Amino acid sequence: VEAVHLIADGKAPRIPQPKEGATYEGIQKKENAEISWDQPAVALHNWIRGHDKVPGAWTTINGQVVTFYGSSLLDASVPAGQELAIKGASRPGLVTKNGLVVFGNDGKMVLVRNLQFEDGKMIPASKYFSADETTALELTEEEKKMAEDIR
Repeated sequence: VEAVHLIADGKAPRIPQPKEGATYEGIQKKENAEISWDQPAVALHNWIRGHDKVPGAWTTINGQVVTFYGSSLLDASVPAGQELAIKGASRPGLVTKNGLVVFGNDGKMVLVRNLQFEDGKMIPASKYFSADETTALELTEEEKKMAEDIR
């Protein structure tokens, strides 16, 4: 009660907090969020999840910076998938139907669900090899007529 009255009266002492021993580290920077692949799967998972969403844990794939989002530990047999070389990784990742599987130095697996490229485009990791494919929209005769009527 006394402290509240001192504050209300404007008489509360103001003691500046010393900077020595302060633990504030500031905002994490993107350049410090690169994934170090020489770690066990749990450490990789924690690194990716710890940087999810900002600034995003990243690595280099095919000469391009790719940011990983949405990881989980995978405790199963190695799934079938298409190999993907990742710079610095001792073992290639696997693009599977569920996402990108990466391996820790202990041989255990981490599943990454989403990837973001340097241009800002984000895709499901399972679609990595089909990301550049585009499909043409084909209209039925009825839809073509409707499109013409709209024009």
